[in-house]
Formats: sequence, C-alpha cells, structure tokens
Amino acid sequence: MPQSSNGSADTTEGHERDPHSHGATLTDANGAFRLEMPQIVPAFGQPHAHLAYDSDEFETVFLRPVMRSAKDTTLSADFVLQPV
Repeated sequence: MPQSSNGSADTTEGHERDPHSHGATLTDANGAFRLEMPQIVPAFGQPHAHLAYDSDEFETVFLRPVMRSAKDTTLSADFVLQPV
C-alpha cells in the first residue's frame, strides 16, 4: 500500500514557510519517496530540507537532511518506518 510523505525547503522560488515550497508525495512500487522542487538554498548556513512522515500505522519521522553543497541538485535521505 502506498505511503505518503511531506517535504519543505528554502528554495530559489521561496521560503520553506511559503505554501508553494511545500510538497507531498506517495511511495513508488519500491517503497521510495521522490519529491521534486527548485534548487535548495542555504538557510541558517546550511542547504537542507525538512522531510516528514506521519500516520497511525508507523512512528512519526521528521528529518532535516543537510546537503554537502548548495550546488547539489539532489538530496537523498534513507529511513525505515517502525510500526506503532
């Protein structure tokens, strides 16, 4: 069954608090989430995104993965969902 995840970040098109800088996605057939957004820019000195997962079936996950460089155009974060 597909799972849903949310993400936000400061990007070249706005701040993470702006509604258009938020997104949601479902897992693919392999259980992976993919969220596309404009270039992430440094906030508080670090280029990063906020990724969240929340459901009644699994423990809540909130991640703040930091990119190696503001020039990076991809970001990957691995996590395992733990049943409640």
